[in-house]
Amino acid sequence: MARYAKVIVDISLEKLDRTFTYRIPGALGDALQPGMEVKVPFGNANRQIAGYVLELTDTAEYDEGRLKEILAISPKGMQIEGQLIRLAAWMRRAYGCTMIQALKTVLPVKRQMQEKQRRQVYLVPSRDEAERILTELERKSQPARFRVMAALLDKPVWEYGELLKTCHVAPEVLRKMEELAYLSVKSQVVFRKSLPGEEAIVAGETPGVCRLNRAQRQVADGILQGLEAGDLRPCLLRGVTGSGKTEVYMELIGEVLRKGRQAIVLIPEIALTYQTVRRFYRRFGHKVAVLHSRLSQGERHDQFELARKGKIQVMIGPRSALFAPFSNLGMIVIDEEHENSYKSEITPRYHARETAIYRAELSGALVVMGSATPSVDAYYRALRGEYRLFTMEERVEKRPLPKATVVDLRKELMEGNRSVFSGILREKLNDRLKKREQTLLFLNRRGLAGFVTCRSCGHVVKCSHCDVSLTLHKNGRMICHYCGHEEPAAKRCPACGSAYMGALRAGTQQIEEALYREFPGIRVLRMDADTTRTRDAYEEILGKFSAGEADVLLGTQMIVKGHDFPGVTLVGALAADLSLHASDYRAAERTFQLLAQAAGRAGRGEKPGEVVIQTYSPEHYSIETAAGQDYPAFYQREILYRKLMGYPPAWGLLAVYISGPQEERLDMGAAAVRAVLDRLNKEEELQIIGPAVGAVSRVQDQYRRVIYIKGEQEERLIALREALEPFLEAECFASLHIQFDRNPMNGY
Repeated sequence: MARYAKVIVDISLEKLDRTFTYRIPGALGDALQPGMEVKVPFGNANRQIAGYVLELTDTAEYDEGRLKEILAISPKGMQIEGQLIRLAAWMRRAYGCTMIQALKTVLPVKRQMQEKQRRQVYLVPSRDEAERILTELERKSQPARFRVMAALLDKPVWEYGELLKTCHVAPEVLRKMEELAYLSVKSQVVFRKSLPGEEAIVAGETPGVCRLNRAQRQVADGILQGLEAGDLRPCLLRGVTGSGKTEVYMELIGEVLRKGRQAIVLIPEIALTYQTVRRFYRRFGHKVAVLHSRLSQGERHDQFELARKGKIQVMIGPRSALFAPFSNLGMIVIDEEHENSYKSEITPRYHARETAIYRAELSGALVVMGSATPSVDAYYRALRGEYRLFTMEERVEKRPLPKATVVDLRKELMEGNRSVFSGILREKLNDRLKKREQTLLFLNRRGLAGFVTCRSCGHVVKCSHCDVSLTLHKNGRMICHYCGHEEPAAKRCPACGSAYMGALRAGTQQIEEALYREFPGIRVLRMDADTTRTRDAYEEILGKFSAGEADVLLGTQMIVKGHDFPGVTLVGALAADLSLHASDYRAAERTFQLLAQAAGRAGRGEKPGEVVIQTYSPEHYSIETAAGQDYPAFYQREILYRKLMGYPPAWGLLAVYISGPQEERLDMGAAAVRAVLDRLNKEEELQIIGPAVGAVSRVQDQYRRVIYIKGEQEERLIALREALEPFLEAECFASLHIQFDRNPMNGY
């Protein structure tokens, strides 16, 4: 029997990133388990603090006489599972963070939140006895108690606060009357709602069975048959937009629930995919709980409490929902697997896909990923047999995919059209307005960092070393944020000699103004960061558009994420090039995904859809294949580029982010890190690039530098990072903030 416990102390104390060994008192016996929160004496003063049990052991690393004893198992705080502790340990090594940072991620609701209580007041005596008491209270001139008793005779059950307000009395009056057995006050925990109107969604709905078409049934049966045979490899479902992937997810989850297990459904952002959430509510009713970014801390706490207590079986949310404390997890679904939001932008910079796969291994669960445009990383692993691959090539009810038209904006400019709308888009938009059909106008602003382009020929100025676009800075210099190369801003196009050079920029407000100016009487809803600041703004805008209260929904990438609007027959992509020429090796992949997803919003109802893609680079393979909704063709071109350039998933990539308040000291520190890396890489197995200026060179008065390390073996990158970490404890790095990012996606 284990006599010792390795404990990590309160995770608010970030400097204590190590375990401490404590003796287990006999009184705790078998009650103590890994993952429990405990009270322990700490420091010379033996002050009591909270800690978490990471491991039980029979051996002590130190003299037993020097070890302190665990005081108690904490009754407060959300009790965590040992599985999540092990997951945190894996994240620590995989992503190069501290154990404290990993624990803070997997235990997102650490502190005990005050429960929301519903208090009701009940009349205790019989009616005859209560009337006698009322007469007695009047005789004794006790008006406050008289008013309360009269109210209870009129209505025997009251909400506590309502009774106080109606009778104009203080809580002390009710306490005294409760002591006299005139009334009783009963409390019950009320869990906060996680989604506006969820009760209305569930009310009157009878959970049913999904009716799958032939293609959906083949995929669901194939996944379930593999599961029954013990094949727990992750499954990747590539299904064209509108093919009914959500119905497949629900069928699989229904089977998991029938076996008494639980499921987690990850979606990019609840507020942007509220239609999907409502479908899960209608299918599974009150078995569903939801997390999203605009929940209060109390609402978030309640969702995790519901999961911990087994009161719900399905947790839906963004990447943080992955850490729901389910004790019998059976399936993790990752919808829109390609989305960037599954990669954390703060330490630990974990990817939800990789982390979900490891959690599933710990639980004996299955991971199912789905997308019309899977990430190159996931598809690469599927073709190598690491994942099981399933496809659905047709839309539900065999509806046709939208017909795409690619407009060359270079020709529009030559013909004198300087409007944001091409001639073809203007013509088709007028046609939809006459037919009272709806249009989505999508402004591709991802990567809007001022890349330099020629408006005559479409040439984009790129780094001669990295094959990514140079970014124009305010000082008139163009900089590569991968290797640090810089040069003066181009005055003339190096390809055609034109003087029409500049950083391409655009904005939704300007486009909205142009719509009103060029299409009198048009009804426009704009959806961007400015119009969605309030908690329920997403649902309000999308609800109005669904109800037909607008002709056009104009927005950035948030309007193309999984929405289903049967009335939309036209989608216009206004600036396809903006993401294509971002300073990022994934630029072509992101452009293809955004355009293909945007196109997929058209023609989902009874009427066929059309897509107009406006671009200065119509010949680029990402735009050609997006117009044709041809993912395999895109993948073949893209993976060849990744292999030739040594980028993920063909190679591993590790970024070292270094920041500090003093630029000169930062440069010295970054050079010192590079020198250590060179010594550790003496056999030159890995490529080391930089240090270079970050894509954003300064944020909140913190200057930023980045070093990239590339190698064919990811394990070698992890080993190099682990060898580097002890050197970073040196005094010369004390003023710098250093982070690691494995296979970076979101820039720095």
